[in-house]
Amino acid sequence: MLDDPESKASTSSPVVEGDHGRVETRKATVSTEIGWLQKQHHWPGLAAIGNVERIRETGEKSSAETAYYLLSTALSPERFNEVVRPHWGVENRLHWRLDVVMNEDQDRTRMGNGPHNLAVLRHMALHAMQKERSKGSTRGKFKPAGWDHAYPIKLLEMF
Repeated sequence: MLDDPESKASTSSPVVEGDHGRVETRKATVSTEIGWLQKQHHWPGLAAIGNVERIRETGEKSSAETAYYLLSTALSPERFNEVVRPHWGVENRLHWRLDVVMNEDQDRTRMGNGPHNLAVLRHMALHAMQKERSKGSTRGKFKPAGWDHAYPIKLLEMF
């Protein structure tokens, strides 16, 4: 639908950013013609759909991807492009912390509700460690939590 030349989708001009030896080009497209989608899915609050095409160049390598989004607000393609970028920054920082601090990638829980329950507990633990304002890294705060039974109670009392 967004690639259809007959659609009334709006597309932004390409935005080019370079950082850390990478060059990323992003182009956003937004369409408010969603009647066909609402007939099939009935998503409450859906106002538009959009996609962001990214081309990432690092040295001699180049990769391209297209990410699709459901929007609760009809944004201009330029604004949509601005909003999507920091959203992925937040996602990437959270996943980095879950992997590096919590070793989430090493978890082999696969059955039933176990993966979801452990993910919720990891998020809660990270949040508690961030709210606790003592000096030291987040990972370093987990050691006292295991050594001193009063420390986890102190963390839980902050909620």
